[in-house]
Amino acid sequence: MPKRSTSALKPVVDLLGKRLSTATILFHAAVADRMGVSVTDAKCRSLLVQLGPMTAGDLALRLQLTTGAVTGVIDRLERARLVRRVADPNDRRRVVVELVVNRKRDLEIARLFEPMGRRVVALTAGYSAKERTIIFEFLTQACEILEEETVHLRAKR
Repeated sequence: MPKRSTSALKPVVDLLGKRLSTATILFHAAVADRMGVSVTDAKCRSLLVQLGPMTAGDLALRLQLTTGAVTGVIDRLERARLVRRVADPNDRRRVVVELVVNRKRDLEIARLFEPMGRRVVALTAGYSAKERTIIFEFLTQACEILEEETVHLRAKR
């Protein structure tokens, strides 16, 4: 693939780095408000939805928070009846955080994402299979860059 000048790429970087990231954060803040929790709390729940139960230490690593901060997150999510602490089946000395299943509430949360999901599916349907592959690869790599840069920023404290 031929190299493009960095000035030609600036609009893409600005769109991804500013507008898309801000829109994403504001959307998730609105969802979190509807859930009655903070954005960090909602992202913690999202990790558990995506990856399944995990220890507080694992959550702290994934969220890039201290273990003390993640304890507060888990406490708030427990009070909201979104998660619970259970004994680790492999090591009874450890505690694992898992989702509390509440079909009605889980459906209400899923409905918060439905309109956006439908619109993204419709948008994506307008692209060819080859274009969707390129978009998927780009977004996957952009996520990896964001995750790596987050780790780097947290390490530089």
